[in-house]
Amino acid sequence: MNKILLIEDKESLRTMLKRALEENRFEVDEARDGIEAVRKIRTQKYFLILSDLRLPHVEGLELLRTARDVDPDNVMIFMTAYGSIEIAVEAMKNGAYDFLVKPVDIHYLLILVKRVQQSQQMRYENIILKEEFAKRLGFPRIIGEDRAFREVTLAIQKAAPTDATVLLTGESGTGKELFARAIHQISDRRDAPFVAVNCAAIPEMLLENELFGHEKGAFTGATHRKPGKLEMAAGGTVFLDEIGEMTQPLQAKLLRVLQERTFERVGGTTLIQVDIRIIAASNRNLDQLVVAREFREDLYFRLSVFPIHIPPLRQRKKDILLLAEYFLQVFSSDLKRGKMKLADSAVQKLLQYSWPGNIRELQNCIERAVILCDRKVIEEQDVLTSSPAISGSIADYLNLQAPLPDIRRQAAEEAEKCAIRKAWNDNGEDIEKTAQALGITSKTLASKLKDL
Repeated sequence: MNKILLIEDKESLRTMLKRALEENRFEVDEARDGIEAVRKIRTQKYFLILSDLRLPHVEGLELLRTARDVDPDNVMIFMTAYGSIEIAVEAMKNGAYDFLVKPVDIHYLLILVKRVQQSQQMRYENIILKEEFAKRLGFPRIIGEDRAFREVTLAIQKAAPTDATVLLTGESGTGKELFARAIHQISDRRDAPFVAVNCAAIPEMLLENELFGHEKGAFTGATHRKPGKLEMAAGGTVFLDEIGEMTQPLQAKLLRVLQERTFERVGGTTLIQVDIRIIAASNRNLDQLVVAREFREDLYFRLSVFPIHIPPLRQRKKDILLLAEYFLQVFSSDLKRGKMKLADSAVQKLLQYSWPGNIRELQNCIERAVILCDRKVIEEQDVLTSSPAISGSIADYLNLQAPLPDIRRQAAEEAEKCAIRKAWNDNGEDIEKTAQALGITSKTLASKLKDL
C-alpha cells in the first residue's frame, strides 16, 4: 500500500507536495478542508495521513482523534507554522507520528514518508511471521525438462510481469503453490509479501475472518482489531489454494475485491482499498462446478484471466528421474547419509509407477527410501509405493483438457511407448528381436529406447 491522504487548504502548497510525492511513486489523494478529510478517512484506507495542523472546519487535533477512532493504526504527520509548534508537540503526545515545520523541507518529508512505509511493511511482515517462513519464501526451486513442463514455465514467464489474475489447475501434489510462488518471485511484486491461504483447510466463518480481518467487538472474543491476509499482502500477492471449496457468500465478497480492489473487515464499515495480485488454484474442475451452480460464473471468469494447467507427473515421464535424483541429493544431505544413488531396478520401478499423488508422493517416497536404506545404493525393494508399480491406462497419461488434435497425438505417443516396453520385456531386452517384433529397424528402435 502506498496511498497517502494529503490535507492542505492552500492549493499552491498542496499541488507542490502532491507533485513531489507522486514523483517518488506514491499515490496521493487530496482533501482541502477538515470535513472532506474526515469523510475520506472514514471511507478509505491510507498508509499515511499528511495534514496541515490548522484547517478550516476541523482542527488538527480533532482530526487526529477521528483518524485514531476509525483505525488505531492510522499514521499522521502534521505540518505546522512556527507559532503552532506547541500544539504539534501535543499532537505527538496524542499519537501523531511526527510534525514538520513550514516551509516544508521536501527532502526531509520524503525521508519521513519512506520511514513510515517501511515501519508499516515491517509490521505486516511480523504478523505473517516472515522470519519463520523466510526459507519457504525464497526463490522456488522448480525442476523439469519435459515438454509439458516447459509449456507451463513459458506460460508463467508470460503471466508474471503482468498483474493479471492467474488460475492454476491441476491434480493435488503437482506443485501449484510452488508455481504461484515462482510467478510472484519473478514479478514486480517480489519485494512485497506472498500470502498463501488454503480455502479447504479453514471453516467458512474463520476463512472470512482470515481473509478480511475483523474490527474490535465484531464478535465474542474480538478484543482488538485484526487485519486480514488481503490487507497484510498490500503490494504483493495472495495465493488462494483450493478456491473451489470456497462458499458462495465468500465468493461474492472475493468478486468485489477482484472488481473494485476494496473490502470491509468483519464488523466494519470502513472501505479498505488494496493493491494486490490474486493467484487462485484448484484441483477440481471449476467448469463443472459452474454448471452445477456450486461456483459463481462471474467469479470464474474473473479468476481465469490467465489459466495455466499443470500436468500430473505421469504426463511428465522425463521429469520423474530428474526429480527423484534431486530429492535423493537433498534428503541424503539433510540426513547426513553421504552420496547415495538409485539402482537400475529402483529407476525402473519409479518410471513404471503412475504417481497418483504426483510430486508430493515422489518426494515422500524418496525421503522414506533414504531413511530406510542402510546402503549407498537404493534398490527396488527400498522404493515403497502406495500401489504396485503399474503404468495405468493410456487415458491416465493424457491431458484431456487439451485440444482434440493434441490429445490424439499424445495418445499415439503413449500407445507406442506401451508397445515398445511390452515388446522389449517379452523379447528379453534383445534389440534385434524387439525391432523385428515391432516391425522397425534396430536403429529406429535404439533411437526410441533412448527417448524412453
